[in-house]
Amino acid sequence: MERKPPPRKLLLVEGKSDKYVVQHLWNFHHHEPQPFEIVVREGVQGLIASISTELKTTRRETLGILVDSNDDPKDRWKKIVHSLRTLPGMEIPESPTENGFVSNNTKPRIGIWLMPNNRCSGELEDFISKLIPGDDPIWPRAKQFIEDIPKNHRKFTDKKELRAKIHAWLATQGAPGPIGTAISARDLDPSAPIVKVFTNGYIGYLLEPHSQVRMKTQM
Repeated sequence: MERKPPPRKLLLVEGKSDKYVVQHLWNFHHHEPQPFEIVVREGVQGLIASISTELKTTRRETLGILVDSNDDPKDRWKKIVHSLRTLPGMEIPESPTENGFVSNNTKPRIGIWLMPNNRCSGELEDFISKLIPGDDPIWPRAKQFIEDIPKNHRKFTDKKELRAKIHAWLATQGAPGPIGTAISARDLDPSAPIVKVFTNGYIGYLLEPHSQVRMKTQM
């Protein structure tokens, strides 16, 4: 059987939730089918370790990198930059900008986004929390429910408390399920300001530097 050629445009992500969020946001904001493949690396260490190999892949035009900042955005940024050090023409700032980072003079074209917003510590759930409508009546109750669980009864760490709150909120929606489903159902707001920065300023510019990607007209 003929082997499938590697994708020209590739986005590396840590987990399945990251993949589904990107897919659902793309489908909401664009007319065209998703023009890039998303590969889940099951954690940041495996993702960073794979970058050097992906850089050498033939036909590769674009390589996007999407990871959580976690506790130390600067340290995460330095590790990613280190993995890109051998790429000719690579000029990368000491820290990311609000719109993430997209290279202009490299082949493949490189893009980096640190969840949630390239500046703050955090992860995907911090990004998602900005998509919950400000007047949502359940969100304060979901947060309080998690906060009221005694420490000795919790099966999640303090660092994952926001994740627990997000999933408690998701469980109350009309079609409880993964984060991506909540985007499709419009329980989460796919037009939130942080999404526009991500889809236009990062994904859009990474894929089409001259803004050739057509955006849907939202009602």
